[in-house]
Amino acid sequence: MDEIVLENINIYAFHGCMKEETRIGSDYIVNLNVKADLQDAAISDRLEDTVDYVDLLKIVNEEMAINSELLEHVAERIVSRILRTIKMVNNVQVKVAKQNPPINGNISAVTIIRKGSR
Repeated sequence: MDEIVLENINIYAFHGCMKEETRIGSDYIVNLNVKADLQDAAISDRLEDTVDYVDLLKIVNEEMAINSELLEHVAERIVSRILRTIKMVNNVQVKVAKQNPPINGNISAVTIIRKGSR
């Protein structure tokens, strides 16, 4: 199984349980890993034979734009939508990291990892 990885997608979004988080927003970093059979694309050199990472990025951006209280919910939406709409993808892993979360501690990020497969 081959992999396509989108690394360190920087997004400003409005997720969280506190009103301030949904009003002010925060910086997020999303990493996405999808597995698919890319043998045909490796031979043909044609975009239609692979998983278009432009489509993957669009899904990430659109789902991150929908406000949610929990990062788990955002990550699940991303995984589910990729599996539902891109038939070549067999497995998905998404990491959603909230940078500088508003918690009482010196922490640079909180990350949720969600996986899904056919």
